[in-house]
Amino acid sequence: MGEDITRKPAHEIVKMGLIHVPEGRKIFKGMTILENLELGSFTLEDEAERKKRLDHVFEIFPVLEERKNRDSAFLSGGEQQMLVIGRGLMASPKLMLMDEPSMGLSPMLVAEIFKIIQRINKEEGVSILLVEQNAHLALSIAEHGYVMENGKIVLDDSVEKLRENEDIKMFYLGLTE
Repeated sequence: MGEDITRKPAHEIVKMGLIHVPEGRKIFKGMTILENLELGSFTLEDEAERKKRLDHVFEIFPVLEERKNRDSAFLSGGEQQMLVIGRGLMASPKLMLMDEPSMGLSPMLVAEIFKIIQRINKEEGVSILLVEQNAHLALSIAEHGYVMENGKIVLDDSVEKLRENEDIKMFYLGLTE
């Protein structure tokens, strides 16, 4: 059986390659964007690697580089979402647990964030476990889906099969014949 990581300290979980990007854009207000990003690499001792990761995050999110010395509290909601994703990327994860990345964002920003999520998955090979209430959106980028009701998984399958499931069409996608 697999190792129980629930009793491990956070720094050991991060070293295993697991990162959580929480819902609600949990940033450290009163700290700069740069300081927030640096917290994502707290387990990393190699300064050259830390700089390389920071440059990579700034390449993905140029707006963060432009404002890196500003207090993170003054970022828009979309920019805060970019910051928490960037902070997660600083740890060079193998798996990112992303909780409601579209919450509270405009449709245009949601589309941009989801393109970035796809890029992280496809180009960087980071697996993404996405929790998202917008079923249309989640199914548009996922390969496999899980349906939860009252905290229990009631169905899981490939995205193609979930899209064809009549219950999914009616209850989660709002499609009727």
